[in-house]
Amino acid sequence: MRITPIDIQQHQFRTRPLGYEKAGVDHYLELLADELALLHKQSQELKEELARTRSALEEMRQREATLKETLLTTQRMTDDLKNNARKEAETILAQARLRAERIVRDAEDRRIQLIGEVQEVKRQKVSFEASLRALLESHVRMLDMKVVRLPERDAEPTLLEESLPFEDADAEGGRGGEKG
Repeated sequence: MRITPIDIQQHQFRTRPLGYEKAGVDHYLELLADELALLHKQSQELKEELARTRSALEEMRQREATLKETLLTTQRMTDDLKNNARKEAETILAQARLRAERIVRDAEDRRIQLIGEVQEVKRQKVSFEASLRALLESHVRMLDMKVVRLPERDAEPTLLEESLPFEDADAEGGRGGEKG
């Protein structure tokens, strides 16, 4: 049986000539003691449950704080990694651009060097052709002279006027060796 505060206020004890009936008061006090013990037990259980709930709530708050801190740290690390990756990419690109510029510059220098070498070879070719032409012309002139000089002074003049064996071939087919 549950006893409420209103029940206690409205409870009426039987009276006797010298006061209340003792058995009724004792019985009611036992009921109140039982109810108070039950309420005290429930109060203790509720206090323990509240303590457990508060402990769990505090633990959850600590976990939440740890998770927030972990998330913030992770976000900072992610941002740092992104920034480092971006900087590294920029550095790699800058190095690649410098390398590419160096390669282009070296290739241009090599091209200019090769052009110079080609021009030098052309100049040498022209010079060689001119020298060869001059040499050939001088040999042709020597062949056209038809005069052979002898180193001795006492030689007979008739020997100087004799024709040479290759001059006969010239008269028949042109100049010695040229076919025309």
